[in-house]
Amino acid sequence: MSTPETAGFVRLRVELVLQIDDAEAVTRAAQRRISEDGDMPAEERVHAESTVTEDTAEALAYLVDPFDLVSDVPGIELQQASWSSEQVDYDPDSPDWDLDEDDVDDEEEEERVG
Repeated sequence: MSTPETAGFVRLRVELVLQIDDAEAVTRAAQRRISEDGDMPAEERVHAESTVTEDTAEALAYLVDPFDLVSDVPGIELQQASWSSEQVDYDPDSPDWDLDEDDVDDEEEEERVG
């Protein structure tokens, strides 16, 4: 039973803003994850350890894996994933952080503007 509404590919967009209460704990956890990764080449390991030590956002990126979000969902297979993290100035009361503004498709936005 395959219909256009249920078959094919779906892009799932997720945006999270996290408060880091213990940067050292995040860094240690990322370092532990890197050291336990037996498939990581030594040169990449040295670079990764340096990166997570210098930047808590990068350490968090090593700890968060989109595959973990969907690995137990029946009927799907993850085809592609990308993610990044960055330090941000967050003000939950600012209209700049209105999560509903992304509900408009790019095509709909172009139609409204153009």
